[in-house]
Amino acid sequence: MIPGRVLVIVPAMNEEESLPVTLDELRRKAPGVAVLVVDDGSRDATTDVARARGVPVVRHAVNLGVGAALQTGFRWALAHGFDVAVQLDADGQHDPAFLDALVEPVLAGRCDVSIGSRFVSRSAYRAPAARRFGMVLFSAVVRLTAGVRITDTTSGFRAYDRAVMEVGQHDFPKDFPDAPLLIDLARRGFRLCEVAVEMRPREAGRSFYTLGKSLYYPYKNLLASLMVLVKRAG
Repeated sequence: MIPGRVLVIVPAMNEEESLPVTLDELRRKAPGVAVLVVDDGSRDATTDVARARGVPVVRHAVNLGVGAALQTGFRWALAHGFDVAVQLDADGQHDPAFLDALVEPVLAGRCDVSIGSRFVSRSAYRAPAARRFGMVLFSAVVRLTAGVRITDTTSGFRAYDRAVMEVGQHDFPKDFPDAPLLIDLARRGFRLCEVAVEMRPREAGRSFYTLGKSLYYPYKNLLASLMVLVKRAG
């Protein structure tokens, strides 16, 4: 990884328990990498935890959703001259040991968005049955509508190049930037690729995907995917 060109964006909401471990692991496994925490309306000490470790924080006054947190991170990255932004969860699910592999195809110009996938090779990750169904469903939706095969459409471990950030800072799904985003980017002509990674279960904190949002998620994604097709067709 080239220092100064890559920014790791960590969207966080009420992650005071898990964030210290995540930031310490980033420092240990990716020394020198630039990191930004976007505190999406936390009501705990998330911001204080990040600042105590010398990590810059941009804070939303209210919770806006993971997509909005990424938009904020994109704007910060562009303003500070970064070429690639990596989305990395605050809850410890994403292993920074895979950062170089994730960023390499973007820096090399082989793709515009690199997605860390649990399924392009053998992995120890085992999703619950309901989530596995959703992953298969949205993988099929992306393939049928955008003509690109993505095995892990729900992965939040991604690297975006500067051109994608330029578009994303203005036009980006606010709550669930998964299948609809991939469809939109592919239909805009951006190149997507997958990199094999290992992921771990959440250890602490509160997911952006609460019970209510998890129930709402598949319906929203299907509707949003259809709306992307309608918008681009028009």
